[in-house]
Amino acid sequence: MQIRDLRIEFRGQDETVVAVPGLSLDVMRGESYGLVGESGCGKSTTAMAILGYLGRTGAVTSGSIRFDGEELVGASPRQLRKVRGRRIAMVYQDPMSALNPVRTIGAQLAEVPHLHLGAGRAQALEMARAMLRDVRLPDAGDMLKRYPHQLSGGQQQRVVIAMALLARPSLLLLDEPTTGLDVTVEAAVLDLIAELRHRYQTSLLFISHNLGLIAESCDRLGIMYSGELVEEGATAEIFRRPRHPYTQGLIACIPDVESDKHSRSLAAIPGHIPLPHERPQGCLFGPRCDGFVAGSCDRVDLRSDEVEPGHQVKCARWRDFSRREEAAVIVPDRDRDAGDAICLTNVTKLYGTSRGRSLTANEAVSFSAKEGEIVALVGESGCGKSTLARIVTGLDQATSGEIRLADRNIAELQARARPKQLLQSVQMIFQNPDSTLNPSHSAAFSIRRSLIKFGIRKGKAAVDRRVRELLEMVRLNPDLAERKPEQLSGGQKQRIAIARAFAADPNLIVADEPVSALDVSVQAAVVTLLLDIQRANKTTMLFISHDLALVRHVADRVVVMYLGKVMEQGTVAEIFGGAAHPYTQALLSSIRSTDPDRSKAAHIQLQGEMPSPVDVPRGCRFATRCHRKLGDICDQEAPPQRRLSSSHEILCHIDPTATQTVSDGATLPLNITGEPAND
Repeated sequence: MQIRDLRIEFRGQDETVVAVPGLSLDVMRGESYGLVGESGCGKSTTAMAILGYLGRTGAVTSGSIRFDGEELVGASPRQLRKVRGRRIAMVYQDPMSALNPVRTIGAQLAEVPHLHLGAGRAQALEMARAMLRDVRLPDAGDMLKRYPHQLSGGQQQRVVIAMALLARPSLLLLDEPTTGLDVTVEAAVLDLIAELRHRYQTSLLFISHNLGLIAESCDRLGIMYSGELVEEGATAEIFRRPRHPYTQGLIACIPDVESDKHSRSLAAIPGHIPLPHERPQGCLFGPRCDGFVAGSCDRVDLRSDEVEPGHQVKCARWRDFSRREEAAVIVPDRDRDAGDAICLTNVTKLYGTSRGRSLTANEAVSFSAKEGEIVALVGESGCGKSTLARIVTGLDQATSGEIRLADRNIAELQARARPKQLLQSVQMIFQNPDSTLNPSHSAAFSIRRSLIKFGIRKGKAAVDRRVRELLEMVRLNPDLAERKPEQLSGGQKQRIAIARAFAADPNLIVADEPVSALDVSVQAAVVTLLLDIQRANKTTMLFISHDLALVRHVADRVVVMYLGKVMEQGTVAEIFGGAAHPYTQALLSSIRSTDPDRSKAAHIQLQGEMPSPVDVPRGCRFATRCHRKLGDICDQEAPPQRRLSSSHEILCHIDPTATQTVSDGATLPLNITGEPAND
């Protein structure tokens, strides 16, 4: 595919918005090409333009899109129908938006070979069944009869991939195909895409803001900013020696498993992408660039320079920039003698089902968090993290067990029964700020309401003054206070949510995936801000996330959960430096790195799905997917609790201190993969 000088406009009654002013790129046959950048830079709009899906107001006003020598710009609907689905297919970010909720999976999949390949009904269903097996979905025959809502997120995404591949397209457009998926599901989906790409010789245009994912999935890479490419080249070369200051800024925003909050801080890119009508002359990144020089960077004739064959950068001063030095940060040591702020002991949560059975959401969960400590809860979807968060905050109640907070057991005490002081002491930052901000009220309404309800400030003047202080604390202009949520960006709304949580002066913050939907730059800014405020207020935090690199950067201790049970817990150094439980090892092996020179650990691919919480396995609940399963003991007997240090423990039949006999009769300690460790 060849794109040349592509200009995309959206025309309204009063104004015309230029979404993409001029874009040129090539995707070679059999190649995986990554397109990255912040939200609003034009990535998805470009993908939609390729398929002619710009709607009534969108149009390609100049430029060319050639696919296999055929011009797609200006093509008739009939010509486009021959290309869409058959020769170019797309995998969307949200699989539920691409699946019809009232039709079975089989009916939707069979439609593809029927329309594009002329297959009969029986043949189309057999092709659909075979493709479901290719994407590793269990019991393909039963899967064809299900409806989309009866599938997990990972299963839905695999169905969408199967649908896209059924007609054997030459080019696959992937628009954030793994956003919102667990790390293990994401790893499985990416491995699957790579395997099918080589099997069917399919080219990929991979759109994402996840740079680690792109670094390990793509041959070449284009960095997009405000509708144009600012850097392009071989993926490894760009990550090894980024030349454009925007590329350097994006990489500096990414947390890495090799460092934590004590060794570096995430450096957010200041400012934001300009609105289409605010684009500056010359370098579009100029207003956000520390190295901007008038007369050089604002030239009208600014063009891309070739750094070396195949590596181009659109920057007048790229020779003057070296890679950003990572900022060191001095974080005072937490008081190790501090008491427990919250302590959970054997917390169990059961839900009744319509058939009279019990669904186990949490079972005998025990851990504690000290004052001023950040404890991360990690694990796949369905492991019980969010249920536990709801119990702690009083949005649900435990079936049994204790949660000691301020010398009181709050496990079975729901929010409506908690006294005001207890309600005030526990606050929550939710994953999606849109669901917690009332669209009919101003952004500051929830902050003001919290201050009044808990009696933090009295009188309108005092409340308004505190609202301004809180907005400044989260680095928002107080003038934004009276704007409606729809007038704010995702990062601004999440900062409002943080300000609301801290408005009550809580002792404990529960943060449930607080940055998962944000761009890397906004995420870096919000995480750095959250850490600064948490340290200043000495607030204890339960931090829920499936981004393990972020957990490495944020947390002091980590609790790993699987199917409602704690599998492993320990300090960040213990978990990331030598995880002992097979499940933790599998999670850590799924982390993607942007460093091309870093030795890649062997990826542990978990087989199958997590068992149903209604039918929990009799022995170890991870046994059905474990890559280090010992045998029948794992299926029949509950694993013992093994304490490896005063702060590190696992729930497993495998003894991490065990030795393995080698050929000469000597013994060697086992490393975390179960193989003999090097001398």
